[in-house]
Amino acid sequence: MRTALVRRTVLTASAVSLALLSTACGADKADTKPDAKPSAGAASSSAAAPAGKAKTDAELAGVIVVQADLPEHVVKAATPAEAAAAAGATSDKAECLPLVKAQSMAAIGTAAGTARTKAVAKPAQPAENASPEEKAKAAMGALGATATAVTLASYEGKGAEEAFTAIKTAGTACAGGYTGSQSGDSLKITKVAPGASVTAGDGALAYTVVGDADGEPLTMELVVVRKGNTLATFSAVSLTGTAEQPKAVVDAQVKKLG
Repeated sequence: MRTALVRRTVLTASAVSLALLSTACGADKADTKPDAKPSAGAASSSAAAPAGKAKTDAELAGVIVVQADLPEHVVKAATPAEAAAAAGATSDKAECLPLVKAQSMAAIGTAAGTARTKAVAKPAQPAENASPEEKAKAAMGALGATATAVTLASYEGKGAEEAFTAIKTAGTACAGGYTGSQSGDSLKITKVAPGASVTAGDGALAYTVVGDADGEPLTMELVVVRKGNTLATFSAVSLTGTAEQPKAVVDAQVKKLG
């Protein structure tokens, strides 16, 4: 089953909980309070803006996307367990660790503040008079909705620029693949390629990351945006195996960063 395969990805807990969330509850029950626990350690860009002072956990919690910002998604705060798991994400290749961290809701390097949340696109709802078969089909379709993990990390000095550069360097060095691990699960990545171009903030990166899940391809989308001294990462996955680039989530988050 695809669900079992996705459990082996480096975004395990987030992907599965989001998929279940999309079918089990509505936006009125979504959690709008983002997790703000600190964690350890094809591009487009514009002129760099002054970094300014790093934001704290609390300040980032005030600017990360919430339910009101994404009416066509269900937004759910990351749990402390997910934050702890993210901190332990590893790679078999040191040069690829920034990519694994970006996919795992973890800050790259040492961040002064972090915040995390998750968003899943709302599935199309069946008509009130839909047949049981149609309702079952809609429920299965909901599992294919793209689930996006959003992480904000703020840095002192040039930390955000350095983290951004580390991911960019890893995107080139690790194009041929690596293995990412988290909480005892691992996923072999076979390819990292430029994704659909993204223009946002003071610099943006977009990658399509393909994994090998028990012989079946698992295509994920990764977007990274730097705004001043804050780095925003967006890691998208689908339980059906092919995620869409989370443009609406990226746009809403960049807008909140100002």
